[in-house]
Amino acid sequence: MPFSSESDLQRWLDSATEAALSAGAVLQHYWGNLTTIDEKGRSGDLVTEADRSAERAVMAVLERHLPADHDILAEESGVIRGREAGLLWAIDPLDGTTNYTHQYPFCAVSIGLLAEGEPVLGVVYDPIRHELFRAAQGLGATLNRRPIAVSTTDQLAQSLLVTGFAYDRRETPDNNYAEFCHFTHLTQGVRRGGAAAIDLAYVACGRLDGYWERGLSPWDVAAGVAIVREAGGQVTAYDGAPLDVMSGRLLATNGHLHSAMSQTLGKIRPLVLPDLP
Repeated sequence: MPFSSESDLQRWLDSATEAALSAGAVLQHYWGNLTTIDEKGRSGDLVTEADRSAERAVMAVLERHLPADHDILAEESGVIRGREAGLLWAIDPLDGTTNYTHQYPFCAVSIGLLAEGEPVLGVVYDPIRHELFRAAQGLGATLNRRPIAVSTTDQLAQSLLVTGFAYDRRETPDNNYAEFCHFTHLTQGVRRGGAAAIDLAYVACGRLDGYWERGLSPWDVAAGVAIVREAGGQVTAYDGAPLDVMSGRLLATNGHLHSAMSQTLGKIRPLVLPDLP
């Protein structure tokens, strides 16, 4: 790994926490006070002055604390640095922008660190509920500084799952509509939160038992994956293969349900959508 010790991770975790809290204060300021809501090219893919201001707040903190050779991939700005040192920060200043614009309180700041492609550190901050999820490899996972762990549910029939739907769901047959319906019949319920970072954080603290989704970007999941793994959960590709955060899809569970969910995902055929006007 391109870092020398847990002390490096602890220091960077503290910096990411400061950055997330700073961005959270920005999001609290704009909550219910937006004046600019734009689309980024895809229907429903929104960006606001809150996203942009929160990202500036994150960058101001990280650039003050991080070594110059760290790469940064931020949703609204793209690659800020590009030295390819093996360490990449993946930042979503506002995960759940659509929720935020409607004042639906399910959104978060997400800051994750990838080491040679592997999530090793994550901070997810929900500024509406004031919930701070943190983790780093070997340092455990916490919610508001208290240790958390995944659930012990080991039967799909007793589980509560969560998923999401990609922005291109109307145009592509590669969607998870059929999977949503199938798992709804197998479980106590399937939720759609609208913010991948919080979905993963909720798996980590045991509120949810499993999560799958496609159409994701690295900044959506880098932090949450690190938190789930440090809380004792499992995160892979749908088929159980090692996770590639650049692939756009993942399966995250408490570990007990992983095999059952993976096998089920492998059996479901996509739903054929009718031609829409």
